[in-house]
Amino acid sequence: MNLSPEPSHESQPRHIVDRRTWSRRFRKRPVLFVAGWVLGLVTLLALLAPVLPLPDPDATNLSARLQSPTHPTSSDLQDGFSHVLGTDLLGRDILSRLMWGTRLSVVAGLAATLLAASIGSIIGLVAGYKGGALDHVLMRGIDWLMAFPHILLALAIVAVLGPGLLNALLAVAVVNIPFFARTVRGITLGLARRDFISTARLGGRSDLGILLFEIVPNVFPIILITSTTTLGWMILETAGLSFLGLGAQPPTADLGSMLGEGRKLMLIHPYLALLPGGVVFLLVLCINLVGDGLRDLLDPRLR
Repeated sequence: MNLSPEPSHESQPRHIVDRRTWSRRFRKRPVLFVAGWVLGLVTLLALLAPVLPLPDPDATNLSARLQSPTHPTSSDLQDGFSHVLGTDLLGRDILSRLMWGTRLSVVAGLAATLLAASIGSIIGLVAGYKGGALDHVLMRGIDWLMAFPHILLALAIVAVLGPGLLNALLAVAVVNIPFFARTVRGITLGLARRDFISTARLGGRSDLGILLFEIVPNVFPIILITSTTTLGWMILETAGLSFLGLGAQPPTADLGSMLGEGRKLMLIHPYLALLPGGVVFLLVLCINLVGDGLRDLLDPRLR
């Protein structure tokens, strides 16, 4: 249902943005187009890691430890690109660990984003729609969470739950719930007083029906925008906890743990840290660029 209160031709429902608008805006922003393709390519390679001819990412070979990156040769092609990017301190193939680590970091970031978006959006919807004492209680709880520094709260949660990727994922999700809750609550608070909500109430629709069929469709684009712009931070925060040894535990590889292992040999073998650090940088940069582009396309306040 359209958000415009005026009973004019604008009251007719319309699509968020048509195809020609999408195409025109993408052509005007080639950086967004390139970022989308790079992000898609990196994600596709990470997802295809199980079926690609890669060495076992956890297999050690001390006789081949600390090999430098080499140019691919015909023998590399036959051997499944073995050690193209070199090996780490235990002789494990860096290319294989990079692809599996990227896969794990992306999945962890997506899972944390989905969890934070779901819980935060539900809190924001209920608080904004019901108002009153329930709104006050829920928002004071959100304010309490936001009073703690982000990283310190995540570290405290992991300290209580114990190190591990799943616990790091939960910690990152919890500390990001307030951003979704406050964003969704502010929009819902304005929608709950609109004429079409009053009409739905007079028509006998229940509160749950109003939330699901009237408010959620109007709030969903903002949730999508917030999720996209937050995903990069989720990946970065999860990698940060793994860098400190609180995320993925050996021998499992993710980008943060690889970066943490590589920093010990940064002066003599910098590629051990530069390669996973570069992948983290590329992922977060592309996600942020794509998130900004989706915000420009979907946010009605920018049109």
